[in-house]
Amino acid sequence: MLPEIPTPCVGICRIDPASGLCEGCMRTLSEISTWGAASNQQRLEIVQRLRERRRARGITSAADQRPRRRGRVAIGRARV
Repeated sequence: MLPEIPTPCVGICRIDPASGLCEGCMRTLSEISTWGAASNQQRLEIVQRLRERRRARGITSAADQRPRRRGRVAIGRARV
């Protein structure tokens, strides 16, 4: 079971007409509109796509560089 995944919204809510992505969180309109009803697995998939979008644009943070603990839980490894 995945822990609750918080919204990636950073409060800068403008859609770039050229890319179709939110300038703040880099989600598509579809990802934004489905977030509230999405399962944690679906949210994790969105967050992983956002990470790849940031990397493609050269926008990274320390959080993007560390291993994801959720991935271990998702594939069934036990925590110690």
